[in-house]
Amino acid sequence: MNRRSFLKWIGLGSVASVVGGGAWAKVVSSMNPYYKGPIAKNFDGTIFFNPNGVPPGDFRGLLKWQLFESKAKWPEQYLSPFANAKPVPTIDDDVSATMIGHATFLIQTGGINFLTDPVFSERASPFQFAGPKRKQPPGVAIADLPKIDVILLSHNHYDHFDMRSLEQLVDRDNPLIVTPLGNDAIILKAIKHARTKTGNWDDVVSVGNGVDVHFEPMHHWSARAATDRRMALWAAFVIAAPAGKTYIIGDTGFHDGINYRAAAEKHGRFKLAIIPVGAYNPRWFMQHMHQNPEEAVQGHILCNAETSIAHHWGTFQLTNEPIEEPIERLAQARVDQGVGEEDFIVLLPGQEWRASVGVQKNAVG
Repeated sequence: MNRRSFLKWIGLGSVASVVGGGAWAKVVSSMNPYYKGPIAKNFDGTIFFNPNGVPPGDFRGLLKWQLFESKAKWPEQYLSPFANAKPVPTIDDDVSATMIGHATFLIQTGGINFLTDPVFSERASPFQFAGPKRKQPPGVAIADLPKIDVILLSHNHYDHFDMRSLEQLVDRDNPLIVTPLGNDAIILKAIKHARTKTGNWDDVVSVGNGVDVHFEPMHHWSARAATDRRMALWAAFVIAAPAGKTYIIGDTGFHDGINYRAAAEKHGRFKLAIIPVGAYNPRWFMQHMHQNPEEAVQGHILCNAETSIAHHWGTFQLTNEPIEEPIERLAQARVDQGVGEEDFIVLLPGQEWRASVGVQKNAVG
């Protein structure tokens, strides 16, 4: 067994982003090192869970996937012609989203600069010698970002939660890190001077200028290692700003569309939704934690978004599908479900979309 395979098997590297729980839960500590709080609709006193949902896959399924499934071969590089972008310092009366890579976006609205799930490192891994390696550099370098006011951190998998990137951003800008319950303990252990604000689903944080951040459910899970599975919460976010609402889903299974319907019922129409479309094969193992492109289009319709942007594809190879399959299937799913090309778009790293004018540079797909 090579080093990368071993890391996958113990829950580090890419497998830490897509599996957990089940039979493997026997090695999980009965003590939660991150969060102590009352039993709630999504917390049993030790671990968090998806109400009426499906637990993550078990160790037997993990072994079956790793031993008997094959991955498509990705190119060594998948470069964006729009990289090295330099966003404007601030946007007040509009909603802007600049794709940086995977689940990392710069969102600018209401005079506040948000950064989602910042990962600027070469690997989505606890180590930089092994684990999924970037196929494309970030579309905006940290040095070229405007001052970041708020980081939205959806959950603690390594392809969404990169401590090296957080350390650089905290040292540079001292942003407020808004994240679900338990994740602050992980951050503050490594970055003691970080400013954090946590919440459970349905909580709201005011971040200034009349802008609020709502914590919303997504069907997923969490882990940094084999012993802390589901001990920190996962969440989607809604940015409610004067120029419109933005729905940001870091990672999710479709879950029969329950969370999309609830978001529309609660928030009405979204100016923008940022929706994951990748890391879905093999389907028998991934379906409950990672939606596919067809489900993503259903989610776009159900959540009542004016425009959606696809993410979670093309940067880190976490699962089996070819690198461009998610956007190819997304294009067909739009046709099949009657969604316009301009309504659910694909951005390459460095590209920007604005609500008032659309894509600033040509989108693909």
